[in-house]
Amino acid sequence: MVLKHPYVTEKAMMALENENKLQFLVDRNATKSQIKREIERAFEQEVTAISTAMTMHGDKKATISFANEKAAEEILSRLGIM
Repeated sequence: MVLKHPYVTEKAMMALENENKLQFLVDRNATKSQIKREIERAFEQEVTAISTAMTMHGDKKATISFANEKAAEEILSRLGIM
């Protein structure tokens, strides 16, 4: 399992509202192509870009951009977060 769970912070919510981006904590060894494939398979939304970063706690965080401008909100509502 590449995806662990959504990373929901105040900064992540601003990126959701302003830029249509979601953040997920992912497996440390996951590649961008693996993350993209799993997001597209699980949520049936086209991914346009992925950037990854390590958190201060040693977790890997992926910031994901979508082609559909309402995709990020739809995914979080499907997960019961919004």
